Amino acid sequence: MSDALQRLEEKIAYLERHVVEQDKAMLELSDILNRLKLELTGMRQRLTEPAHQSDDSIAPLDERPPHY
Repeated sequence: MSDALQRLEEKIAYLERHVVEQDKAMLELSDILNRLKLELTGMRQRLTEPAHQSDDSIAPLDERPPHY
């Protein structure tokens, strides 16, 4: 086998491995992005909910304290 052909085969093998590694990284980043989107959606929903529905520990401003 000629040296030029062997170098080309080595480069192809390197590039194929590199593509596989990039595919794995892209899948991992896609999973992370999807999880972050879900978390962001949940946070936005919690911020837009009225206070009496989102958390019972936060009393509305017009509610009288329990000792009255």
